[in-house]
Amino acid sequence: MDVLSDVIAGMRVGLPSSTRIAWHAPWGQRFASGPGSAGFHVILEGSCWVIPDKGEPFPLGVGDVIFFPRGDGYALADSPTTPITHTACDPGDETQLYASASIGGPGAVTVTLCGGYRLDESRSHPILLNLPGLIHLPARLGHHPELRTAVSLLASEVADPRLGADTVVASLLDMLLLYILRAHIEADPERCESHGWAAALADPAVSVALDAIHRDPAHPWTVQSLAARAGLSRAAFSRRFSMLVGQPPLGYLTWWRLSTAARLLRSSDAPLSEVATRVGYGSEFAFANAFKREHGMAPGKYRRLSCPLPQSR
Repeated sequence: MDVLSDVIAGMRVGLPSSTRIAWHAPWGQRFASGPGSAGFHVILEGSCWVIPDKGEPFPLGVGDVIFFPRGDGYALADSPTTPITHTACDPGDETQLYASASIGGPGAVTVTLCGGYRLDESRSHPILLNLPGLIHLPARLGHHPELRTAVSLLASEVADPRLGADTVVASLLDMLLLYILRAHIEADPERCESHGWAAALADPAVSVALDAIHRDPAHPWTVQSLAARAGLSRAAFSRRFSMLVGQPPLGYLTWWRLSTAARLLRSSDAPLSEVATRVGYGSEFAFANAFKREHGMAPGKYRRLSCPLPQSR
């Protein structure tokens, strides 16, 4: 997989959820903080205000997208002066893949599409930890057409579920999450950070090296071979990679190999020797030692604790 797909596939657990809500003024609803979850809202019709727990309120219009990658708390309301009287359901609630609701009083209508994702905090990748607590993608003509198309398709499916809606909605929610992150990472250069993962994935040399690592973690990569992929000298590549990613190339390679190994141990019954080979270790012994240094326990014990056998009655 490429970097972004790999990160999302490794962290998201369970099913996402989505709800189309028609809010009737006056209305104000709080969304409680939820560690281990991420959520978004898209304004489909009308306007409203977002009131973050951290930061100042600001208005949202049709087509605006807000995304909370770490489950920070916030409220939505028709006006920043409207009392916030309700607490919304957890946006990562897996019990409803898609739903519709109507909330509020007799006034003007605002329609939003919200979605939530469950994330496994034990698999946190620095790319998500490095994101701001709130991402706002304002609607601008000609910007992020794929994101707008995914929003339109998802809104249509949630409003009028038809045959195959379960598969379509789940796929569109995953697409939407990737498009939101892509839109943030591909922001205008003057808005990009000078360091961190947004800058790393926007940097042509470093992103090529990261892509190579994620597509083939078992390959015997060296700093020199990664530098050659990036088109830089060994020293220049190592400095640039370390500055943007936050650790040296081989340090990140090792971390990602062992994170991938942990995922394989949890999700498959592949023998330890096969897991070792798939993440680039020539022997089960070398793999076990490296895994224990990273995760604090042997791979076999990690698998038993992560995937306990059902208790007999």
